[in-house]
Amino acid sequence: MDSRTSESSREQDSLEHNRRAWDSMAHSFHILTQPVRPQELQNPLRTVDPVRWLGDSIRGWNVLCLAAGGGRHGPLYAAAGARVTVVDLSPAMLERDRQVAAELRLSLQTIETSMDDLRMLGDATFDLVIHPVSTCYLPSLERLFPEVARVTRPGGLYISQHKQPTNLQASLESHLGQYVIEHSYYDPRPVPPAKQPSKLREPGTREYVHRWETLLGGICRAGFTIEDVTEPFHARADAPIGSFHHRCHYIPPYIRIKARRQPTGASDMRDHCRKGILEP
Repeated sequence: MDSRTSESSREQDSLEHNRRAWDSMAHSFHILTQPVRPQELQNPLRTVDPVRWLGDSIRGWNVLCLAAGGGRHGPLYAAAGARVTVVDLSPAMLERDRQVAAELRLSLQTIETSMDDLRMLGDATFDLVIHPVSTCYLPSLERLFPEVARVTRPGGLYISQHKQPTNLQASLESHLGQYVIEHSYYDPRPVPPAKQPSKLREPGTREYVHRWETLLGGICRAGFTIEDVTEPFHARADAPIGSFHHRCHYIPPYIRIKARRQPTGASDMRDHCRKGILEP
């Protein structure tokens, strides 16, 4: 078996593993698979966009909710007036979307596929691609960002959230009130599974560390300009040692990125990125 075949086999195995894990989470109504709450629907745009990256309205926009099944993201964007397509690897998560949409009398399309395989979607189709935390479930991001760029129209937005590398490298348990690096930044293998339930690890999933060069550089090289970055805040200095909020006080868990699709080709953007320029 050559290296390319071996890599493909590893990626397919990870996809199947994570599909089963998310199906199981959906069937057990894990907190990350719970549908949208009625109070969130009172002002759906502000629920999904508290920092106002999307302006005052997305009515009529074509929105792709990427790796975003579970009955929350898709219904919220649809309730805000967008034409929504939800892509997810898990059939159980997509079924949750269809159920919620039917209950709320909302229209949305669902597609079962990996987040980096969007061949069924046309070029420059979407005004907005939203992508909740999920890049950690792919062993490689080589195909992901070019695919996102391909389906995003020039001038369109790509808003994504990721687990920060150190979040995945560090121990979940505290050692004398602190946390230690357990996984190499350059190790392509999955991070060790959690020894006990944690809000920082989805149960049964297989997760991978992706370097900043891969995340930020990959977005730029695909043809996007990064316009803004936020770090969702979960820290509490007085939280119990070893708790989710205590660990977040030492290690920021997530990063959220606003990027805009440029009309220039990916090769032009690659030249800008090599020179250390995010905006042409």
